[in-house]
Amino acid sequence: MGEKVKLAMLLGGGAILGSVSTLALLKLLSRRGQKYIKEDFSLQGDGLTRDMTKKDHSLNGDHQRVDVDMLKDEIVSEQLTRNIQFFGLDSQQQVIKSYVVVIGLGGVGSHAASMLLRSGVGKLLLVDFDQVSLSSLNRHAVATRADVGTPKAHCLKKHFSSIFPESNIEAKVLLYDASTEEEILSGNPDFVLDCIDNIDTKVALLAACVRRGLKVLSATGAGARADPTRIRIADLRESTNDPLSRAVRHRLRKDHGIEGGIPVVFSLEKPKVKLLPFRGPNGEEENPSDYQIVPGFRVRIIPVLGTIPAIFGQIMASFVVTQLARFQVQTEPVVNLDMDHYKILHQRLIEHEESLYGTATHVQVDVEEVMYVVKELWHGRSAREQIAKDVGRAMWRSINELMLVRWDRAQPASVANLILLKFKEADEHEQRTLDDIQKEEPEFFTRVTSVLKRASVDFGL
Repeated sequence: MGEKVKLAMLLGGGAILGSVSTLALLKLLSRRGQKYIKEDFSLQGDGLTRDMTKKDHSLNGDHQRVDVDMLKDEIVSEQLTRNIQFFGLDSQQQVIKSYVVVIGLGGVGSHAASMLLRSGVGKLLLVDFDQVSLSSLNRHAVATRADVGTPKAHCLKKHFSSIFPESNIEAKVLLYDASTEEEILSGNPDFVLDCIDNIDTKVALLAACVRRGLKVLSATGAGARADPTRIRIADLRESTNDPLSRAVRHRLRKDHGIEGGIPVVFSLEKPKVKLLPFRGPNGEEENPSDYQIVPGFRVRIIPVLGTIPAIFGQIMASFVVTQLARFQVQTEPVVNLDMDHYKILHQRLIEHEESLYGTATHVQVDVEEVMYVVKELWHGRSAREQIAKDVGRAMWRSINELMLVRWDRAQPASVANLILLKFKEADEHEQRTLDDIQKEEPEFFTRVTSVLKRASVDFGL
């Protein structure tokens, strides 16, 4: 009984302490309330107006960075305390002073923008020409019925001002095209999020980001999917089973000479349902293009399970925030190989060792560790290929000309000393010393040693 009483007292004491600290923070908040953006939005004429009689922290559209001293504020540091604990103070300051542009504020973009805000991004530009519709409430991050009919950009800004008022939020009701490129992409943003579902606009935006040297992350089709475990981040070249990705890849290559180098969020899942037929006011099937408000934009409806675009947006925000914080994350590689392929590579390694060294006793990996080396370290391609050239079924065929060899011939064939090369590359590698490689190809040497160091850490070697 004594132990139960002690436990009850401890729990009670903890609850009281938590309540006291919360009350203290609430009092501090109330004292500082007039410092926050407190905007009253109302519909007047053709758009939203706001009451600017309250003090506003915004920077009036210029692209100055937010003061990193914001984290010295008690309320801000408490709101972001979990992020600070995760990243560390210096890395969170990098997030605070960052500027991110989000274009397309529907099911994907609204969730991405929301989590960027909650993660402490100091400046956000929110861009969308469209309005909140009743049917979009199944997937939008913050919109309510009261927001239906208002511009999506203004809707997000209104809600965001009560979540993290210290962030500088700029909202633009614009359609991205050549005439608005400078207005949207100027100011050297740290990241651009492409959450557009129109091919022409998406291609133009991605090409502009490449031309300007801006970091960009693109979302592909999130509609008509249901399996969250199939969502990946990879180079645009590696995205499969997605008609939007396929069209964008073709257009970027054909019109702009861009082969890859753009990270995308996509689903490996084949679409479960198709576009619904378009019916006019009389209920008869009609030509969708006759009802387009903006030329080239889809009128027919893609059935959407609201959770999937939300997850797309969350993944985008996580990717961007960790990049801004300079926090290293190894994304799951898209490697379309099965266990038989790894067994072939393992057997090929044993035979190579026996041929070269007369024995396979120094092979210190099994099939599962071969899978780790091939998939996690080298992403199913030669160590000399930084960008995937073989994707989908082509990756299956490429295994016929790949093999594992020792990086350092003086060390055993372990997870931290194996590289994946094509047969000809492997023969050339065996004729050279590491000193030769370091001298003649310093960038390649550094990249490989960095990858193998990761294996040492992962396996505690």
